[in-house]
Amino acid sequence: MNRSLNRRQFIKRTASATTGAWLTGFRTHARQLSPNEKLNIGMIGVANRAGEDLKEVSDENIVALCDIDDRFLAAAKEKHPGADTYSDFRRLLDRKDLDAVVVGTPDHTHAVAAVAALRSGRHVYCEKPLARTISETRIITETARRNNRVTQIGTQIHAGPNYRRVVELVQSGAIGPVREVHVWVAATYGGMELPKDIPTVPPNVHYDLWLGPVEYRPYSPEYLPFKWRNWWAFGGGALADFGCHFMDLPHWALGLKQPLTVEPVDGPQVHAESTPPWLVVRYQHPARGENPPVRLTWYHGGKQPALLSAAQATKWKSGVLFVGAKGMLLADYGRHALLPEKDFEGFSPPTPFIKDSIGHHKEWIEACKTGGATTCPFDYSGPLTEAALLGNVAYRIGQKLDWDWKHLKATNCAEAGRYIQHHYRKGWKI
Repeated sequence: MNRSLNRRQFIKRTASATTGAWLTGFRTHARQLSPNEKLNIGMIGVANRAGEDLKEVSDENIVALCDIDDRFLAAAKEKHPGADTYSDFRRLLDRKDLDAVVVGTPDHTHAVAAVAALRSGRHVYCEKPLARTISETRIITETARRNNRVTQIGTQIHAGPNYRRVVELVQSGAIGPVREVHVWVAATYGGMELPKDIPTVPPNVHYDLWLGPVEYRPYSPEYLPFKWRNWWAFGGGALADFGCHFMDLPHWALGLKQPLTVEPVDGPQVHAESTPPWLVVRYQHPARGENPPVRLTWYHGGKQPALLSAAQATKWKSGVLFVGAKGMLLADYGRHALLPEKDFEGFSPPTPFIKDSIGHHKEWIEACKTGGATTCPFDYSGPLTEAALLGNVAYRIGQKLDWDWKHLKATNCAEAGRYIQHHYRKGWKI
């Protein structure tokens, strides 16, 4: 797809999409369960981050396990001997007994697996970011909404008490109206050259299935299982990895959704294949009702906002800084502080008004059974993912982008479409 798609085209495409002829006409509906019954869950990905997801849902019925690495699959099978095993997720989805699916694969196969699961009537938990590209993310979001499935993205930090207390402080006006936010992470990926050696594919790895919809390239241990985030073909580096975690906090606290503009501020020379080891990108968000416009700046790879003191920069290697009219609020995953401290001596935080989570995965499981809600459904996490990925697009295209989110295009740069839209090899589509 070389041209941008408007919303009507997306809806039409999503409604008729398949991940191959195997899914045409196939649809099932998740069972109606009582809270005391167990879900029948299929796992697409069983090791590393997906292995953590598997642990979190293991109190339910794990009936199917899928992984392209036979060793990972065998280890998971030992812990869940009653589950059937697959190397191809499409065969797993052929089953009629699945209620829900967890997608824990690398970013480049999120969309084909999640869309197929949603269209077949299953509830879906998907790791973050929701997809590798913005167009895939939009299709997943629309498909979940139209099929009325229970969804949750893997931003498990959202369920912790610290984020809730930060959101309460911001929304109660502790630091006044917020017009500026800084988000930074120490993480770094990329800055690599394509591997030149072409080793033999290990016998335990189904490499073509791992590639999925991505154009074929020779196998390299520089791609899997741990290093795929270094490459544009499979992921989006630190921004795609941690953007959905750390940008989640300002998106939640300030009600941010789609930015108006995104621009690269600083970064290394763009590499055609490898993601940037460091980057600074700036987003401009519109006013939301009585809340003022917000400028959000992202940093990774050791870059930090100049507003931090030397001591703060050392203590807060990753974090979020809200700059309000009456003060600042500094936070990371597990702590927060109001600044300057002398201005908030004797300050009493508001009575908590955001209910504590029962657990990020447990929210999803309970909602699947009862028809309730999760806190990070795709209607929320889709726009969050799109915003994070758009920062990478602006960096790769090398200019400020005016973003028309309804029509999924940069109105001032048609060339950006090649990084906004997904491109699949023959035999794969959504």
